[in-house]
Amino acid sequence: MWAVVIVLPAVQNDFGIDRADAALPYTATMLGFAAGNYILGRFVDRYGIVFPVIVSALFLSSGFALAALAPNVWLFTVAQGLLIGLGTSATFGPLIADISHWFLKRRGFAVGCAACGNYLAGVLWPSIIQWSLGFTDWRDTYLLIAAICISTMVPLAFILRRPPPENALSAAPVHARFGGQTTGLSPAALQTLLVIAGIACCVAMSMPQVHIVAYCVDLGYGVAPGADMIALMTGAGVLSRLASGLIADKIGGIKTLLLGSVGQCLSLFLFIPFDGLASLYLVSLIFGLSQGGIVPSYAVIVREYLPAREAGQRVGLVVMSTILGMALGGWLSGLIYDLTGSYEAAFLNGIAWNLLNMAIAIFILFSGRRRSSLAAGQ
Repeated sequence: MWAVVIVLPAVQNDFGIDRADAALPYTATMLGFAAGNYILGRFVDRYGIVFPVIVSALFLSSGFALAALAPNVWLFTVAQGLLIGLGTSATFGPLIADISHWFLKRRGFAVGCAACGNYLAGVLWPSIIQWSLGFTDWRDTYLLIAAICISTMVPLAFILRRPPPENALSAAPVHARFGGQTTGLSPAALQTLLVIAGIACCVAMSMPQVHIVAYCVDLGYGVAPGADMIALMTGAGVLSRLASGLIADKIGGIKTLLLGSVGQCLSLFLFIPFDGLASLYLVSLIFGLSQGGIVPSYAVIVREYLPAREAGQRVGLVVMSTILGMALGGWLSGLIYDLTGSYEAAFLNGIAWNLLNMAIAIFILFSGRRRSSLAAGQ
């Protein structure tokens, strides 16, 4: 899922398109990823994780091969969305939901570990792609990725054949671990708020993650520093996801979500005045440490307050909303850049969406406290 971000400038030059059109393949990838998280999440609730992961490997391999042969940006976009996007989905939301059934006391940390996979990819793949682009073009690089996906993912999928414990699938929500609080909201209301929050946080998150390479090119630093900054963001995101999992096991998912959202908002502010090369590296590190644990926090919240047997589809739905936010934000930032000729307004747009996410987290948190106070008064 990170490959299209790294090759964005090369794809733009190859097809002779503007920045907003060049961002559309990323948007299509995120839309496919979003749909797959929900569709395959429902499938995992019934049949397990192995078959979706194998299908994912086949989709990824064929998608990268087709994209490498695409004669125009429209076929490239279709390959990114229908094959690569759907192919990435099985190993995120569905895999997180599946692993959540195996743990209780350390569920947050387990979810954080599983969620680290795509951020470890963000550490490794930019360097591999940048190395490949050094002696060949983006098309041959995509063919290399296709070969790696099919040869590694299928064997690994068979390690996951053992089903989770049956009693975990019938367990009640575990919000009592956090002082007996509930959100004070119906399951439908909580799910809706989490979906809106997911969209909002990831519109904000997408600005640096999608456009940092192009931003560095515009500032005259070239592609390589931008690719390094993506690796830095995602590497710090790995640490953030692990740390956030440990924190969620102590204070719960909602407070962990709010903590990450505040940090992300502050780091977005820092991108605006500090555009020197060294400053961008530092702010990218701060951004990665802040935002990495946000998305896994939603999975923890779902498992704390919503039915266990519906974990796959409910986690998938929230993850789908976060990816829709990434897709919307990636395209919207490119559009704002084309309209203004600068990324400053795009950063401000991200900050506004981030404030909406913070407001929702605060509302859920205080709804729970109000419910607890009313129960204590009775």
